[in-house]
Amino acid sequence: MSVQTQLVYRAVGPLLSFPVGAGKEVRIGSLALAVFRTTDGSMYALENRTPHRKGGPLAEAIVSGHYIYCPLRDLKISLRDGLVQEPDTGQARTYPVKIEDGYVHIEVPA
Repeated sequence: MSVQTQLVYRAVGPLLSFPVGAGKEVRIGSLALAVFRTTDGSMYALENRTPHRKGGPLAEAIVSGHYIYCPLRDLKISLRDGLVQEPDTGQARTYPVKIEDGYVHIEVPA
């Protein structure tokens, strides 16, 4: 029998509190997330930890389109799926985001 983790959307703040073209750290319980708002208005949430052993804060990454650049090793990471771009490897965990009534909601384990 498999155990399924229930997922729920949690509000993390008003949309206007998330700067365009920059990252912002938010916490949901013990979970630290890096939330990004791109210039086209898209919102993304990733675990606030770079996918290499140094584990730096992704919220400090440089945003370029739908990619971010790791502040410690300059890895290019897709905001859409968290994949590190070649020639490097790795992946940051991503979380679904939705905007509802002017607030940002992120889907996390209950």
